Amino acid sequence: MKLFGIIGFPLGHSFSQKHFTEKFERENLPDHAYRKFELPDIEMLPGLIDREPDLCGFNVTVPWKVKVIEYLAEIDPLAAEIGAVNTVRVTRREGKPWLKGFNTDAPAFRESLLANLMTLPETALVLGTGGAAKSVMHTLIELNIIPVPVSRKPVRGGYSYDELPGHLIGEAGIIVNTTPLGMAPAVETLPPIDYSCLRDGQLLFDLVYNPPVTAFLAMGEEQGCLTVNGSEMFLIQAELAWNIWNE
Repeated sequence: MKLFGIIGFPLGHSFSQKHFTEKFERENLPDHAYRKFELPDIEMLPGLIDREPDLCGFNVTVPWKVKVIEYLAEIDPLAAEIGAVNTVRVTRREGKPWLKGFNTDAPAFRESLLANLMTLPETALVLGTGGAAKSVMHTLIELNIIPVPVSRKPVRGGYSYDELPGHLIGEAGIIVNTTPLGMAPAVETLPPIDYSCLRDGQLLFDLVYNPPVTAFLAMGEEQGCLTVNGSEMFLIQAELAWNIWNE
């Protein structure tokens, strides 16, 4: 048996198990399985690894993309540069588990973003400062787009939601929601920005993919913005993860 899975907390929103289970059926891989491993505390990870000797790899989601790093034996250079991991390959060395971390969020975000942009803007607002935000910030900088982080608390080089000037909301070519706000089941939640400052032609990108149209994206559509959810990014990063697990 080859076992794969996802760690995070909570995991009710995640489509990963459905995606990979259908993939294994489609590709006739009856000895493959994918499970959800809800970890309220990242300190539970070593115990999980010990209990699941068939585990070959796992995805990492909210809120453990940064904290998982301290449990890795090895980290891919891109993931180390970003400071966040969302894919882990599990092998055995001298009978002991060997965990190597990778980041597939950044290349997946880049591909999905570029598919939805005609031209690259000068600036982007990045809502949130967690592990997913690190991947987004890294990608934007690579594309020579100036990322401005926005969070609940004042942040270096950016703003708290309370401090964020309305003109910056209107000037940003892209606004990316990297927070779980709007994710099922809390579908009524959304980042607390002034949506009246949005304008036609801006791109609102929500990393959330469940539901397909979040409250954040719905507000953007009302203001004439272009909107993209995280479903395409999810599919791209999942395929990249699958390739890593099979290297």
